[in-house]
Amino acid sequence: MKKFVCALMIASLAIGSVFAQGSSEPQASSSGETHYKFGFTCMDQSNPFFVIIEKTIRDEVEARGDELISVDPANDVTRQIQQIEDVVAQNIDGMFLNPAEAEGIIPGLDMLKNAGVPIVNFDTEVADMSYVTTYTGSDNYHAGYVCGEDMVKKCPNGGDIIVLDSPTMNSVVDRTNGFMDAIKGHNFNIVAQQDAKGNLEKAMNIAEDLLQAHPDVVAIFGGNDPTALGALAAANAADIKNCKIYGVDGSPDIKKELASGHTLIEGTGAQSPVSIAKTSVDLMYKIMAGEKVDARYPVPTFLITADNVAKYGVDGWQ
Repeated sequence: MKKFVCALMIASLAIGSVFAQGSSEPQASSSGETHYKFGFTCMDQSNPFFVIIEKTIRDEVEARGDELISVDPANDVTRQIQQIEDVVAQNIDGMFLNPAEAEGIIPGLDMLKNAGVPIVNFDTEVADMSYVTTYTGSDNYHAGYVCGEDMVKKCPNGGDIIVLDSPTMNSVVDRTNGFMDAIKGHNFNIVAQQDAKGNLEKAMNIAEDLLQAHPDVVAIFGGNDPTALGALAAANAADIKNCKIYGVDGSPDIKKELASGHTLIEGTGAQSPVSIAKTSVDLMYKIMAGEKVDARYPVPTFLITADNVAKYGVDGWQ
């Protein structure tokens, strides 16, 4: 009899576990309205770009009476996968996802797929897009291209340059490819190209060392604005006077530098995190409603310099 009771308990726990992992049915309130619970993860919520995306998505979701569970892996894909497992266990109905690493996130995508959770992938594509329901993000290639195009105009004789990229971030890879294509055949010599991981402090430490070895570079390209700001801090500390620094994002911090009239920051390939966030939410609710969505929804990018920064303002994101 004792063995029979134990077997019943084990069977009950097993069945409960199956439903806990597999169920993603939305909850109905006492008024009969359907309420959804969504997960949110991005590579690094210390990055102001992702701060505004998270806030905009949260505001839009909560305005509809729904719930957003947000986690921050701090650029660690192993932690991101663990956090996805925790969020899936809370029976989410959909996931807003930006990977810390395009390839490394695959085990987390498998968990979401096995749980039947649709994914709205934003800003940076995962390595295997068959896992995601749809994608929205900036035209990152164009954001890098406009930076290179501007540098070619302002440095017609070419020269030595430094590139601070991030090979594990698809968005930064696309930006770097656009930048490289724009400067191809214009006498620029890349004296160093290193992984700054999209992080200000990391970029500053790398740039400090590189500028000691190459103090005469005519320009530095950073894969995002925190990287460009890290390079700026290093250049200022080294008392570099003639170097043009480019970033990508169009963040308020970079726009303040451009508006100051006395900075080495020359331009930023701007994107709109507000548009990315709102598009992500619109797509998620279309998916919840059973509507058909396309595979990709690109958001335009453009160049901001000292000449046009007033048009976009310096107090917030465009």
